[in-house]
Amino acid sequence: MSLVLKESPYGSDKAGLVCAYAFTPGGAGRAIESDEAARLLVDVAPHEFLWLHFSLANTASARWLREYAAVPEAFFDAHDSSSTRLEVVDEALMGVLNDVRFFAVEASSASMVTVHVTLKVMVTARTTQLRAIDRLRASVKAGATFESPAELLAHLLRDQADVLVEIVRDAARQVDEIEDHIIEHQRTSRPKLGMIRRVLVRLQRLLAPEPAALFRLLNRPPTWVTERDLTELRQSAEELAAAVADCAALVERARLLQEELTALLTERTNETLFILTVATVLALPMTIIPGLFGMNVGGIPFRESAAGFWLVVLVVVLMVGLGVTIAWTRRDRS
Repeated sequence: MSLVLKESPYGSDKAGLVCAYAFTPGGAGRAIESDEAARLLVDVAPHEFLWLHFSLANTASARWLREYAAVPEAFFDAHDSSSTRLEVVDEALMGVLNDVRFFAVEASSASMVTVHVTLKVMVTARTTQLRAIDRLRASVKAGATFESPAELLAHLLRDQADVLVEIVRDAARQVDEIEDHIIEHQRTSRPKLGMIRRVLVRLQRLLAPEPAALFRLLNRPPTWVTERDLTELRQSAEELAAAVADCAALVERARLLQEELTALLTERTNETLFILTVATVLALPMTIIPGLFGMNVGGIPFRESAAGFWLVVLVVVLMVGLGVTIAWTRRDRS
């Protein structure tokens, strides 16, 4: 029977353990508590391996990991770095991965998860709840089977790619709507498009180094990693690289739409300025000529003529008509 962990306000137990599972190759994971995990780390069965997931927000986790899991000090130092990397340290896989936060205002809000993988144990640690880790945990609870800790890591990387794909798909849907509005010459929100592009650029910057780091690792893996594990890790790296490429393509598409919106705005501004200029030019005869004839001086033409008023009106109308003709002719040529 599976044991249920009693979570504290930190989301972890007294040892800082969020969840822990014991696996047999090809079998479903069995939930364990920190006491049993400590015992299995000392005397793990030949065909059994563990996944231990800790919350670094709980200060007890670092003490427990140093005492029982024997992780290197680089594991704790790595979490303070924002750079993504996967490397071999003393025949163990150790890395820092960026993952999207589970509860965040923006989809691009990310945090680090530190990973340490050996032949028998995969240890992960984070400070806030993350989506890819939560997906892996849900898969284990649903009865997913794994052959090794390296396959657990490959599944985590695929979950990370799936999270990125979901964000990209949602962003693509919003970009499609904005593009349709542009084609239909409807008003659209430029700040919304800018926000979408900012989210995608942040995710691309955070996750783009991971496929390259993983491919470098696959060229010189630890000796205990099997060919099956290498195949799984390579597939995960390819899926993550494809997701990052889709994100980059959508960023470029959003940039082009921003340029199109800027061009449309410039065109509308020029049209407005043209109309204002034409209106100003057309109003000049109707202000200058009446002003001249309104001066109380001698020599004003048509002063003694009975049709003088209508002659002045005719001159103004002809000048306005000439101005309208010249303005619209130049507009059609441009």
